[in-house]
Amino acid sequence: MLGTWEIILIVLVILLIFGGKKIPELMKGLGKGVKSFKDGVNGKADEEPKEETKEEVKKEEK
Repeated sequence: MLGTWEIILIVLVILLIFGGKKIPELMKGLGKGVKSFKDGVNGKADEEPKEETKEEVKKEEK
């Protein structure tokens, strides 16, 4: 198990390597990858059927 000092050291090394501005982009990409992986495991299709909004239904009725 990692202790407090080990986690702090790892975070500091990551900040030195990537810089503060790049880390949010990396985490966003990681989150999208994890979501894509979970969707693939659960068998969900990439494109789910789009539900029509109330505005689209009103336009079609006219």
